[in-house]
Amino acid sequence: MQSASDQLPEHDYPDHWEADVVLRDGGTARIRPITADDADRLVSFYEQVSDESKYYRFFAPYPRLSAKDVHRFTHHDFVDRVGLAATVGGEFIATVRYDRINDRGLPASAPADEAEVAFLVQDAHQGRGVASALLEHIAAVARERDIRRFAAEVLPANNKMIKVFTDAGYTQKRSFEDGAVRLHLDLEPTDRSLAVQRAREQRAEARSVQRLLTPRSVAVVGAGRAPGGVGRTVLRNLLGAGYTGRVYAVNAALAGNGGPVAFDGVPAHPSVAAIGEPVDLAIVAVPAERVPEVVADCGEHGVQGLVVLSAGYAESGADGRERQRQLVRQARSYGMRIIGPNAFGIINTAADVRLNASLAPQTPAAGRIGLFTQSGAIGIALLAGLHRRGAGLSSFISAGNRADVSGNDFLQHWYDDPGTDVVLLYLESIGNPRKFTRLARRTAAVKPVVVVKGARHSGSAPPGHRVPVTRIPHATVSALLRQAGVIRVDTVTELVDAGVLLAAQPLPAGPRVAILGNSESLGLLTYDACLTEGLRPLRPLDLTTAAEPADFRDALVAALADETSDAVVVNAIPWVGENGATEFGDGEVLAASLREAVASAQAPTKPVVVVHVEMGGLAEALAVATSTRPTAPGRGAAAAPGARPTGLPAAPGTGTAGIGAVPGTDSSGPGDSPVAGTADTGPNGAVSASALSAPAPTSGAGAVAGDGDGDGDPGSTPAPAPVPPATIPSYPAAERAVRALAEAVRYGQWRRQAADPGRVPEYEDIDEAGAAALIERVLGGDGADPRGVTLDTAQAGELLARYGIAVLPTLPAPTPDAAVAAAGRLGYPVALKTTAPHLRHRPDLGGVRLDLASEEQLRTAYAELTEVLGKPEELLPVVQTMVPRGVDTVVRSAIDPAVGAVLSFGLAGAASELLGDTAHRLVPATDRDVADLVRSLRTAPLLFGWRGSAPVDTPALEEVLLRVSRLVDDHPEVVAVSLEPVVVAARGLSVLGATVRLAPPPPRTDLGPRSLPSY
Repeated sequence: MQSASDQLPEHDYPDHWEADVVLRDGGTARIRPITADDADRLVSFYEQVSDESKYYRFFAPYPRLSAKDVHRFTHHDFVDRVGLAATVGGEFIATVRYDRINDRGLPASAPADEAEVAFLVQDAHQGRGVASALLEHIAAVARERDIRRFAAEVLPANNKMIKVFTDAGYTQKRSFEDGAVRLHLDLEPTDRSLAVQRAREQRAEARSVQRLLTPRSVAVVGAGRAPGGVGRTVLRNLLGAGYTGRVYAVNAALAGNGGPVAFDGVPAHPSVAAIGEPVDLAIVAVPAERVPEVVADCGEHGVQGLVVLSAGYAESGADGRERQRQLVRQARSYGMRIIGPNAFGIINTAADVRLNASLAPQTPAAGRIGLFTQSGAIGIALLAGLHRRGAGLSSFISAGNRADVSGNDFLQHWYDDPGTDVVLLYLESIGNPRKFTRLARRTAAVKPVVVVKGARHSGSAPPGHRVPVTRIPHATVSALLRQAGVIRVDTVTELVDAGVLLAAQPLPAGPRVAILGNSESLGLLTYDACLTEGLRPLRPLDLTTAAEPADFRDALVAALADETSDAVVVNAIPWVGENGATEFGDGEVLAASLREAVASAQAPTKPVVVVHVEMGGLAEALAVATSTRPTAPGRGAAAAPGARPTGLPAAPGTGTAGIGAVPGTDSSGPGDSPVAGTADTGPNGAVSASALSAPAPTSGAGAVAGDGDGDGDPGSTPAPAPVPPATIPSYPAAERAVRALAEAVRYGQWRRQAADPGRVPEYEDIDEAGAAALIERVLGGDGADPRGVTLDTAQAGELLARYGIAVLPTLPAPTPDAAVAAAGRLGYPVALKTTAPHLRHRPDLGGVRLDLASEEQLRTAYAELTEVLGKPEELLPVVQTMVPRGVDTVVRSAIDPAVGAVLSFGLAGAASELLGDTAHRLVPATDRDVADLVRSLRTAPLLFGWRGSAPVDTPALEEVLLRVSRLVDDHPEVVAVSLEPVVVAARGLSVLGATVRLAPPPPRTDLGPRSLPSY
């Protein structure tokens, strides 16, 4: 049977329907429309489908497609009849199609708004989530073509297909007719369908990252014959890390070689194909012009992912950008994901993986921090800085140009990764800010996300990075990230400072900080730093310079037990001996005492940080595992009973052990050295010993033995059980410690509030339908500008009134007589204002006259304005009634194509504009959001009775903010709103001016079907 659309000319090929998607198992597929050129692909695909799957599709045995079938399934008009295919390597793995039908189930054309839909998935690819992805995309196509419902008939035994429909989250009806299950799906997205879509997205993208981090086998493509070079360096690093999987070297120059070859003991082959065994991950280190043949070799032999270290891509100019686009397209065509190009590599410290597929010569110690960078140089610096602080990593990624895998993908992975407690990100660009904000908010609800943003003021993205155009300033983006719970810091040093604290300590319950130490001056500096950061410090406890480690221990125990504080800062300076000489050797003893104090707490709930000034050995002792060492006697050391003194040397410094090395063990290979020679992230700051849980060393300087040889003399007294080690970060400056602590306090507060994010209120007086009709009338009228239109005063007032926002009437006054007539209509007293663009909202220029109580005063003011500022036709004067005095504020909202709708608030006036004192929140805003928005300004005290003034009606102000948020959220055509000024009085408020701009809404990529960024 032919539909009416068979006789219609085909529409242009809809290339915007093409998309790359990540499937449930982490692989990728390309979804695209089926065309007449796909006949052979369709036949080949159908031949690989089992008879059972064919039966489920056609409800009868259907061994092969007829020529008529092939023609019908490959010829579409892209309106009433549409077919999509999922492809890998250019071949079909699944298809879906819809045919528009009328209410009797017969083929039809518009305005019929229902279509029958059917799927077919190759058996080898069933269970990968292909059908679910196709359903999302065919539903989006149908909505674009004004189809609102799908109908599907499924055999009762076809449970997999029934589950695809029922699990999609759409509103649906289900019935049983003629031996088949009949399903009707309403295609309008629902909260549940969106939640299902995002949950599937998270699982798929997390799995794709997991495949990269946990390969069972790795091939290094481009490993040279001679030692040195990028490929051989990565190969050596893989072996040095103790990678648990299989490793292969690939060098094209080995083609035709007579016998087996090995590099560093690793089998070497001329190609991936020649390996003859499965390869999960390929590290590509060949010149850019050779990468395409390597990608093809990998893709044709089942490689799942690529780490492309090669440079010469988008960072090098226009030709490189095209080369990068081709690289991504080629890799995705084979279902592979890419880290890079121009990447530094990836590291996974998990004991069952131990993957160092990077240029970092040492694998970091295992820990609970996930680290992502877009810069290899910064990545090296961060690895070195975290190592010096004793912080271990769960995984590390330096993504280079991040052409495919990005920080968003790793947020998806770290969100539910049990091995990661803290996420650190160095970003130079954010490719999808709207998605990043959403993912960051979700991740931050369960673990801290700390971000430092490079290239903040350059005005352009770093070379090689594809980013959407955004009109909002960096400060606004930062504010929105903070709203999402992201800890925003400004420097790499602050990133490390915050990361080691959050990984080592519990979150503070509040802002109250206890300060103790042996320096009154350092205590005062800490006190001042706390006030600067908005914390509430208690009076510092000065232990005096005579304090011994036991005094620190006792004071810390007391502070931890004190319910009046939420965190503790310990300050330490060197002791001064009896002869006046400064003593630097007690740092390790003090560290042991502090660890003992923390360990003695029944349930540690307060973070403890240490500020040290030239305290020899303290930073190293807190950063290295030395808790098994007996405490030296003297100076009141808190020695465990039975401990005996030993003449052990100081703990090794940061220059004596490579990243991940445990003192007393030989964990580094010959010729290996720690990461060095990079930007410094600060002096040796103490942090917990990530190796504190390591066994006691049995030989070397750190050995504990009766006779000192490490063998353990059976006749000697055994060493006492060590005090359970505590994880205590330390800093060389009070300001750094307090800044990190303040970020933890603010994050802890956000976490508590995130549990109750508030609600978007419903207002009974909102006329959503009336507002929609007005918007349609303006945008759909004859001669409407497709770029948008700014509403006139009457239209703006009408639209805002539909949402319960009253704008004070304004009457034009082109002449003195007109001004008097307007005042007579409004009633005295009145205000006379100019509305010329160069004078609008600029009372400092004298364009406003207030409290005009009579005709005489009004005429005098009119004459003064026109005499000083210009002619009436230049000034465009207006008359407005006076309102109760209050605080002038500004409420705005705008839609940015990169981040979406943003609600902004600030106080009116040049001072606030000069200081940039404006707060922002994403739309839709909740009641909690707007309450925080109002109070987040530096000038907010003016709203709450500053210097004895009367507090203003902030509930009324918050209601206006919520109503503006609702207007913009309900009607995406409202692309900009500005209420200025909004005068907030002691009771009520008045909106004196309003500007509203309408335009066709920008596309909402976050509401569409799942897809990877297009290339």
